[in-house]
Amino acid sequence: MACLTSAIEPLRAANEIAGEQAFSWRLISETGTRVRSSAEVSFDPDLALEAVEDLDYLFLLSSPQGSFENPRASDGHLRRLARHGVKMGGISGGVFPLARSGLLSGYECSVHWCYEAAFAAEFPDHEMTGEVINIDRNRYTVSGAAAAFDLMLHLIEEELGDDVTTEVACWFQHPLVRGQGVRQKIPTVRKQSTSDMLPPIVAQAVEIFASHIEDPIGVYDVAQIIGVSARQLERSFKQATEQSPSHYYRSLRMNAARQLVLYSKDSMTEIANAVGYASATPMVRHYKESFGLSPNEDRKTINMFRVENNRSIPST
Repeated sequence: MACLTSAIEPLRAANEIAGEQAFSWRLISETGTRVRSSAEVSFDPDLALEAVEDLDYLFLLSSPQGSFENPRASDGHLRRLARHGVKMGGISGGVFPLARSGLLSGYECSVHWCYEAAFAAEFPDHEMTGEVINIDRNRYTVSGAAAAFDLMLHLIEEELGDDVTTEVACWFQHPLVRGQGVRQKIPTVRKQSTSDMLPPIVAQAVEIFASHIEDPIGVYDVAQIIGVSARQLERSFKQATEQSPSHYYRSLRMNAARQLVLYSKDSMTEIANAVGYASATPMVRHYKESFGLSPNEDRKTINMFRVENNRSIPST
């Protein structure tokens, strides 16, 4: 819902400010029938996917598990539209069905940081970026709802100029208009800061930890790479994040494990191996310590909310 309104509302405001119908939009579902969101709010689409014609852009919005009732036919409709010049996009989890359709093969795409591990596991040959917006030729991918708003501001600027764009941003108290090249900011635990605001030593350590999810690295080795003592790294890390480096690193690996638990069908052993454990037993123990329930319990719980008859809700 946040992604949908973040895409529509700036365009509506731009029309109102400019005093013209510069933008129009239609809601599309696979079959044209009502779609119920995970927030239990329903939407009545304007048309079915097979009936779509004369679009400039088509954006997919869904959860990572979002799937079509008839993938062969619906993926074919998407590819047909792409062949006819429609610019294709995915917002947040919408990059998953877009990739499943084959329309991201050979393209770089933006993936929300909380979906990176799951996306890499399902699409190992696809090139990802941590930037909030990625425009690769005729593919438009954005990492989340706020990024969707930024992309719409970009389209407004192209169509109506800087003044209208600035006015739209002001209407919604959108303080910073982000474009391509801006990386996603990951909030740090219990701190009024984000990953790109950390002290250099800590930021370097975070980057090294993030690149060693599958092949664990020790805190001492990280300190050696950065050129500081392990004690100095420990002190700087705790001051910046209120966590020890080892605790932060485990949290990073557990978050990656949770992505795979929630957004993949991998076994617990496969997930354990993907986040640097030789077996599932210690991973399951650390997972339960981190999230208060086992991976299997977590997967079962989320499926109660998101899946009905092995189909994602909504299936758009």
